[in-house]
Amino acid sequence: MGGGSSSKIYGAGLSCYSFTANLFSVPDCSLQKWRDVEALNSIGQEAGEGLKEPKSIVLEDKKFHPREGNNSLDFGSKPNEVNNDTRFENDGKEEHSFNATGRQDNNVHGQSRGVRDVEIETKHPLSNRSTVKHDNSVRTAKSRSIDYKVKEIIDQLIRAKAYLGFAPPGSNSHLMKELRLRIKDLEHVVEDVTRDSELTKSALQKMKSMESSLVKAGNAFPDCSAMSSKLRAMAENAEEQVRMQKKQATYLLNLAASTTPKGFHCLSMRLTSEYFALQPSERLLPEQNKLHDTTLYHYAVFSDNVLACAVVVNSTISSAMEPEKIVFHLVTNSLNLPAMSMWFSLNPQGKATIEVLSMEDFKWLSTEYDLGWTMQNTSDPRFTSELNYLRFYLPNIFPSLDKVILLDHDVVVQKDLSGLWHVDMKGKVNVAVETCKESEVSFLRMDMFINFSDPLIADKFDSKACTWAFGMNVFDLRRWREENLTALYHKYLRLSNERPILKGGSLPFGWVTFYNQTTAVERQWHVLGLGHDSTVPQDDIEKAAVIHYDGVRKPWLDVGFGEYKEFWIKHTDFNNQYLQQCNIHW
Repeated sequence: MGGGSSSKIYGAGLSCYSFTANLFSVPDCSLQKWRDVEALNSIGQEAGEGLKEPKSIVLEDKKFHPREGNNSLDFGSKPNEVNNDTRFENDGKEEHSFNATGRQDNNVHGQSRGVRDVEIETKHPLSNRSTVKHDNSVRTAKSRSIDYKVKEIIDQLIRAKAYLGFAPPGSNSHLMKELRLRIKDLEHVVEDVTRDSELTKSALQKMKSMESSLVKAGNAFPDCSAMSSKLRAMAENAEEQVRMQKKQATYLLNLAASTTPKGFHCLSMRLTSEYFALQPSERLLPEQNKLHDTTLYHYAVFSDNVLACAVVVNSTISSAMEPEKIVFHLVTNSLNLPAMSMWFSLNPQGKATIEVLSMEDFKWLSTEYDLGWTMQNTSDPRFTSELNYLRFYLPNIFPSLDKVILLDHDVVVQKDLSGLWHVDMKGKVNVAVETCKESEVSFLRMDMFINFSDPLIADKFDSKACTWAFGMNVFDLRRWREENLTALYHKYLRLSNERPILKGGSLPFGWVTFYNQTTAVERQWHVLGLGHDSTVPQDDIEKAAVIHYDGVRKPWLDVGFGEYKEFWIKHTDFNNQYLQQCNIHW
C-alpha cells in the first residue's frame, strides 16, 4: 500500500451518512461492498486496537446478505439453510422458542417502510410540470453529488481508523496525532451534512487534508495484506455491535409491548369503582332479550382491554347498515368484568346489544377439560393467556347459537360485515383470509410453527397447505359440534405438551384443529400487518373491511406505527371524562 495509493470505499443504501461495514476480502485493498447502517460512530477512534485478526480466508459476498421476506422457523432445518426471520427474536436470543414466535397472537415483523415516490402531478398544474421536473432533476443531481462526497469522507474515516490500529497502544507520534485530528474534523463534517445537507468549502478542504495524511500513513504502513486483515477485523467488530444493538432494540420493543399504559390501569380502576357504587339492578345492560336470537348477527371478542373492545364495538356498529341486528358478546376475566360492563353501561351502542361475560363463570371449562395451555414452556402471557385459547370453546360458550364471527380486540372494522353471514362455507367450519402468498406481508407457512419432522405430523398434514389468519373468522358452530373439533383441539394440545410438535401460541393449534375445515374469503375482508409491518399498502388498508394490528405495535401503545393509528383513534372519544381524568390522549 505504498506510493501513496489509496482505495475508495463507497457504500450503498446510506442512511444519515452512517454505515455498517460488511465482512469482506480485499486482496487489492479496495473494499467490495458495504451494506446496512449505523456503525461508523460506534467504532471508537482506536477501533483497530485490541481486535483479533480473523483467519485469512476469502468470504463470498452472498454470505452476508440475509434473505428478504419470511424465512422458515424449521424444527429440522438443513445445515445449509439460513433462517433469518427476525420477527420472532426475543430477549436477545437467536434460537426460536414459544415466547419468540406466536406470529398471530403477537409478533415482531420488522420490515422498514420503503421510500415511496411523490406524485408530482397531484401537486402541480400541467403548465408547471416541465419546470417542476427540471427543478427536481437539479435537486436530485445536487443530492447525488453530496452523497458521493459524503461517501468519500466515510471512506477516508475508515482507512484512517485502520491505520490507527497499526500504531502501538498509547502511541503519540506526530502521524497518529495528525490522523486523530483529521478524524475528529471529518466526523464533525458528517454530522453537519446530516443536519444541513450541504458541504462547505471548509469541509472540502478538510477532505484534502485527510487525503494528504492518508498518503503519509500509506507510506508508513505499506503492507497491503495487513491493511486488509485490519479492515476485516474492524468490519467484524462493527457487525457484532450492530447485531447486539438490534437484539437490544427487539428486547426493548417486546418489553414496551408487554406493558399496559398507566392510563389504561387508571381507566379500569375508575370504571370498577363506579360499577360497585351501583345497585345490582343498575348494572344490567339493555336489550339482553336478544342474546340468543339466531336471526341476528352475533360477534364475539375475548379481551381484558376495555378501550380496545370499545373500538372494536364502535367501529363495527358505525360501519353496519343494520346496527339493530348486531349482538356483541364480550368475554373477559373477573378482574375486568366490572370495568367492561361499566364502560358499555355509560356508553350505550344505540339499538345494538352488548353482553359482557366472565370466563370464571364457565364452570365446565375446568371440570370437563384439561387446560393444558398453562403447561407451555414460557412465562409470556401472550401464549398462556386463557383468553387467547377460549376461541376453541365457542360452541360451549354459546350453546344456543348457530354461527358467530370472532374478532380480535386489535382490529378496526371499516365496512359493513353483514355479507360475511351469507358466505358459502361449503360445509366447512371456519371462514378466514389466507396467509400463504409469499408476496404479502402476512405470509406464513405451516412449517414455521409445526414440526414436520415428527411422523405424527408428517402423516396427517401437508407442509405446503395454505395457512390462514385468526382475527376475523366466521365459525359455523353447528358443524363444529358435529365434527367435535374441541376434542380434536385437546388431542393436539396434550400432544404438544408431551413432544415438540407445535409452538407459538394458539395460531398453529387453529391450523391443525381446522385443517381441511376452512373456507377462504377475499383478502379485502381482512388486511393484516398493521402491528408489525410499516409497508402495508395504503390502498389495501382503505379497501379493507377489517384491518388488523397483529403484532406488538398496537395502536394504543407508543411503539405503534404513527401512520396507522389514525384508523384506530377515530373510533375513540377522547373527550370522554374518564379518558381525560386518566390522561389518555393522542
